[in-house]
Amino acid sequence: MKIWIVILAVSAATFLLRASFLLFADPHRFPHAFRQALLYVPPAVLAAFVAPGLLMPDGVLDFTFANARWLAGLAALAVATRVRHPVATIAVGLPLLWLIQWAIR
Repeated sequence: MKIWIVILAVSAATFLLRASFLLFADPHRFPHAFRQALLYVPPAVLAAFVAPGLLMPDGVLDFTFANARWLAGLAALAVATRVRHPVATIAVGLPLLWLIQWAIR
């Protein structure tokens, strides 16, 4: 029972800390440079999630042609920068990944 009290207390503390930033801070009073920097947070977090899966599939950095993920990711990145539509990026990247994986094996 004690462990559940600790889990609930830590969860509540985490929630309240995050909610306090949203509830009590006035975003219009933040400096302009800070607000501009916040625009880069979502792409940075997404890149931090995606990059290890593309570049380190087995836990080791792999830029060889045996790693189909980074090749398909590079093509998907090219499509994303050109078209700027997530469905088009997935529609090109995923079949290309399957095709490269099939060709390698």
